[in-house]
Amino acid sequence: MRTMRRHRNRRLLVAVGLAAALAGALAVFAAAPPPAAAGPSGPAEAPAIEFRDVTPQTGIAFVHTDGSCGKRWYAEPFASGVAVFDYNNDGRQDIYFLTGTPLRGTKTNLVPKSRLYRSDGSFRFTDVTDRAGVGNAGYGLGVAAGDYDNDGHLDLYVNTFGTNVLFHNKGDGTFTDVTKAAGVAGPEKLGAGANFLDYDGDGYLDLFVARYVGWTYEKHVPRSYMGHPTYGEPRAYPRTPNSLYHNNRDGTFTDVSVESGIAAHRGAGMGTCCADYDKDGRTDILVANDLWQVFVFHNEGGGRFREVGLEVGLAYDDNANPMSGMGVACADIDNDGWLDFFITVYNRQLPSLFRNLGGGLFEHATGRAAVWQGTIPYVKWGDAFADFDNDGHKDIFIVCGDVNDNVESFDKAVTYLAPPLALRNTGRGSFTNVSDACGLGALRLCGRGLAPADLDGDGRVDVVILNSRRPPTILRNVSKNAGHWTQMDLRGTRTNRFGVGAQVKVVAGDLVQVEEVHSGQGYQSQFGMRVHFGLGPRDRIDRVEVRWIGGAREVFRDVAVDRTVTLTEGAGTPLAPAP
Repeated sequence: MRTMRRHRNRRLLVAVGLAAALAGALAVFAAAPPPAAAGPSGPAEAPAIEFRDVTPQTGIAFVHTDGSCGKRWYAEPFASGVAVFDYNNDGRQDIYFLTGTPLRGTKTNLVPKSRLYRSDGSFRFTDVTDRAGVGNAGYGLGVAAGDYDNDGHLDLYVNTFGTNVLFHNKGDGTFTDVTKAAGVAGPEKLGAGANFLDYDGDGYLDLFVARYVGWTYEKHVPRSYMGHPTYGEPRAYPRTPNSLYHNNRDGTFTDVSVESGIAAHRGAGMGTCCADYDKDGRTDILVANDLWQVFVFHNEGGGRFREVGLEVGLAYDDNANPMSGMGVACADIDNDGWLDFFITVYNRQLPSLFRNLGGGLFEHATGRAAVWQGTIPYVKWGDAFADFDNDGHKDIFIVCGDVNDNVESFDKAVTYLAPPLALRNTGRGSFTNVSDACGLGALRLCGRGLAPADLDGDGRVDVVILNSRRPPTILRNVSKNAGHWTQMDLRGTRTNRFGVGAQVKVVAGDLVQVEEVHSGQGYQSQFGMRVHFGLGPRDRIDRVEVRWIGGAREVFRDVAVDRTVTLTEGAGTPLAPAP
């Protein structure tokens, strides 16, 4: 998070850096064909992507708090992430909103709770927090879902400012706090993203927990700019190591941060993502650090990780500078079979799109792909790839909102509240900003966590946004010209129960797509357990290939279009291991 850092010379540095960064991007954008205009015979056809704010009709009454009292404690701007997952196995996507709790000096008679909302279908939700027992999650920052004991029910891990919390899903609509027994409370640090992953392929989910900087009340450094109080910067506080916990397969975990090599690298972690970017069958870990290089922990096997961010081309932005890394999104944006990454950053910085070249190398594609369009004035937090118009190409969604609620008093170029952004994938290696056309331009939010998911089962991906200090925003995807689609839930039998880390290839005629099952992604949020593929005009699927954790591959045929299906490990036809 870049706050009011380097105040006195910031404007000059920004102007010079921005001009250099935009030069290539503007050249590419100028050379791109203009968007199609309405013909003289009538109005333009309906936008390919269209959203409608349906928050009032959902029954969701949650209001986020960052626990502030005017002292501008450093933890406040980072709260909070959001989770979308099916906690009761009814096939519908439920929502878990994290919140902060009162920080030192805050006086209140009401202690806020994180809230779990059960989906009742048709965009109606019921608050089941008290019955479920997941309200007391502390100062919630990051969240991940995963079935760590393979009992068929998704559990929750909350990364906090303070003691982290593991909620075990009992399968009867309730959860139990098993943090102490499981051994995953961790040191009381300022948390960030979290992820379940099976890094050793033993069929049980392990746990990665990112940390931000070593801020405490006692170490707080007050800041101001032009006489206005502001939040500080990460460089005022010590960088911290992240944590890795190995699943002992008996309900407990062992901290293996040191022996795995994870703890050897100190950063300022925010968004995280676990993905097998080089297709070697082992899940790797990516951490977006704030004003520090991106960490890429390559899974070497044998319980060891090696940090290779610089080596693979992911450590820095297009200008070889460290990013104010926020969220991390992962998908195959060009349908070449390799997973790419997108990282959001602070205002006046360009977000970074990293295209996977295969063979463990990435190239900067920010300028050529034009993913910077409309993003520069805003602090960019939650991000996600999703095919919102079901044309077979993954689009980008970003939520924005400034850090300082008084920013307009000293910087007229930015605003505290900001619209979310939608970048449509043209299918030709570039993106187009369609935010205004798809109904987002009039929204003014203070977004943090973001989770895309099909909330009503119609095959169009909707959006859940957690807003700082405000109610959330639920956007229904009402795109009229969306194509065919398929969605898949994976069920492991030999591997972890929900297939986390498995890669799915869908072949439909000339269209070939790859997606991976994720636990934890974006800005400290949870989405991606159910994989979604747009198919465009194609009304049949030739085959679906699944590569499970550990390398076993099988093919499924006769997979229905325009349906959500379950693929169970062992039910398909085995394939030879990939070369």
